[in-house]
Amino acid sequence: MVYYCARCHRKVEVNYEYPGVKCPYCGYRILVKERPTFIKKVKAE
Repeated sequence: MVYYCARCHRKVEVNYEYPGVKCPYCGYRILVKERPTFIKKVKAE
């Protein structure tokens, strides 16, 4: 799954084999899940 770093805004691939998650570029530990580029439309009932 693709995340991006909250500090340096680079895309980060998360490897769940290792304990702990952090940005490999700046070492920041807050990663945000990337939102999809399309907009989902739901018909109201």
